[in-house]
Amino acid sequence: MSLGAPVDAVPWSVALGAHVRSRPAVALGLGLASLVVLGLLAVSIGELITGVATAGLKLAVLGGIAGFLATAIGAVPALALKTMPQKLSDVLLGGAAGMMLAAAAFSLILPGLAAAGELSGSRTWAALIVVFGIGLGVLLMLGLDAFTPHEHETTGPCGPGADRCGRIWLFVFAIALHNLPEGMAIGVGFSHADTTVGIPLTAAIALQDMPEGLAVALAMRGAGFASGRAVFMAILTGLLEPVGAVLGAGLSGGLEIAYPIGLGLAAGAMLFVVSHEVIPETHRNGHQTPATVGLMAGFALMMVLDTALG
Repeated sequence: MSLGAPVDAVPWSVALGAHVRSRPAVALGLGLASLVVLGLLAVSIGELITGVATAGLKLAVLGGIAGFLATAIGAVPALALKTMPQKLSDVLLGGAAGMMLAAAAFSLILPGLAAAGELSGSRTWAALIVVFGIGLGVLLMLGLDAFTPHEHETTGPCGPGADRCGRIWLFVFAIALHNLPEGMAIGVGFSHADTTVGIPLTAAIALQDMPEGLAVALAMRGAGFASGRAVFMAILTGLLEPVGAVLGAGLSGGLEIAYPIGLGLAAGAMLFVVSHEVIPETHRNGHQTPATVGLMAGFALMMVLDTALG
């Protein structure tokens, strides 16, 4: 299957310009957020290269690599498997959604409230600080969702220049959008070298990355891609986890107030992905009840992990 775009596709620059004009507020928010994010990412990468990285940043990179490896391990069985029962797929993705919801609550929002409370001395201000971070995370994901070419199973290609991308790249971009906030969450969790936050969060994300990696590879095989290419591309989507981890650690460095805001930002991004992408995907095939049971099981498992490892 070709990776190329149709020959009569609209030029990407033209499509992007039209997209910006139709969504000026989202474009402005994404542009400002991207400048901040890229600057912090450059600083963190510079610290790694020069060998002056903090302990938190080093742990964040290791956590991101763990998420990437879990995605790769999950994708490998697709070399032998071509399909999976749809009900089982929905249950597994529901479990992943439940773990992400619990991780957002127990490993991001609650530590964020505690950190913000220590800084402000007020529970009200603590809540407002974390909510501000959650809002930033939602805005970032709204912008990325609007301006990154990708493909949804139900609505088809989305984003500027989607008609210029081969279908395999649209699949890859869609799943990569899921993995970025997960990596950011790992990075924020380890940013202060606090293993009581980072370890259970990383364990939960790595566990849910395995069925997600398999689901991506099988979806590509079902769309007609060869087994090796499907597995390779599914593994490729996991590369954004260590990148997101470095980004998350950078976002939460510097000023002390950046830590609870960063925790809120990662939580907001994960909540957006679960509500906007994962849950609708598990409910579109008529398996709402099994998927919901899977979500509750995933939530409970993450709660136990957070209690046991935290």
